Amino acid sequence: MNPIVNCVAYCNGERVASVAIDQIAEVLAHNDRFIWIGLREPTPELLTQVQNVFGLHELAVEDALSAHQRPKIEQYGDSLFVVLRTAYMNSEQRSIELGETHMFLGAQYIVVVRHGASLPYVGVRARLEATPHLLRKGPGAALYALMDFVVDQYVPLVDALEQELQTLEEAIFSESFSRETPAQIYRLQGQLLQVKRVVSPLIDICNRLTRVDYNILAEETQPYFRDVYDHVVRINEMVDTQRELLTTALEANLSLMSIAQNDVMKRFAGWGAIIALPTMIAGIYGMNFAVMPELNWPYSYPLVLALTLIFCTFLYLRFRRTNWL
Repeated sequence: MNPIVNCVAYCNGERVASVAIDQIAEVLAHNDRFIWIGLREPTPELLTQVQNVFGLHELAVEDALSAHQRPKIEQYGDSLFVVLRTAYMNSEQRSIELGETHMFLGAQYIVVVRHGASLPYVGVRARLEATPHLLRKGPGAALYALMDFVVDQYVPLVDALEQELQTLEEAIFSESFSRETPAQIYRLQGQLLQVKRVVSPLIDICNRLTRVDYNILAEETQPYFRDVYDHVVRINEMVDTQRELLTTALEANLSLMSIAQNDVMKRFAGWGAIIALPTMIAGIYGMNFAVMPELNWPYSYPLVLALTLIFCTFLYLRFRRTNWL
């Protein structure tokens, strides 16, 4: 697989041409043009070549090579280094697929490096090329379009987790309990924590893009980054709400399980009390005392059986009325 997804030059909001890596210097000689390079898990040699062309900082290049970075934004001289985490739900395995996107941003370039699972950015480029007034704002517009696309992918993921949470709630408050329910709750908690780690740092990134004066970003792009910020805040609030509901659901599940266990114990106690009565009577008459006057009475045996049955029936009805049986 070719690690170079595309390398395109733009001028005044229009696509100029696809260029090779060794032709980038000629394009950058024109101050009204910028380069958009897309790389997919590049080799160290390729990324070093791109580093030499644009003068990228070695620490940022090291992060882009090793991946496994948290979302962040850093400034190195006249360039920005932005890290985003991509995430989407694998519908077959019901698991979250995570990836990383590293972006180097300068006055005349944006270099996008993708690692791991993520949807292709071909549609992002096509939509931006279809809006020349936005593309005319330079690499900052490309950064906005990519961030907006990545954030939009969080919405169906959060919706899928919310649907799973609703299914769990229905299972918790159903009449039958399952040992799998607590395991599903803990699994969903882990997935929400993954999403939280992906989304939460973006709030700070968007804040800095809208409030810090970066010379390489056109002032007209700030309203667009504020729009991304609003989306991130809303998604973050949705995740927090689901985590709180999931904690409440776990507590409710444990409480209902305790109530069910208490009901079982009450049934055992009720039947134990009923059985204890004839056991006690049988124990008294089984002690073989010499002087027990009623033993010589011909009606003693049926009377004892009748009284035992009456008292046992009374206890049974009493326990049934109090919902112990």
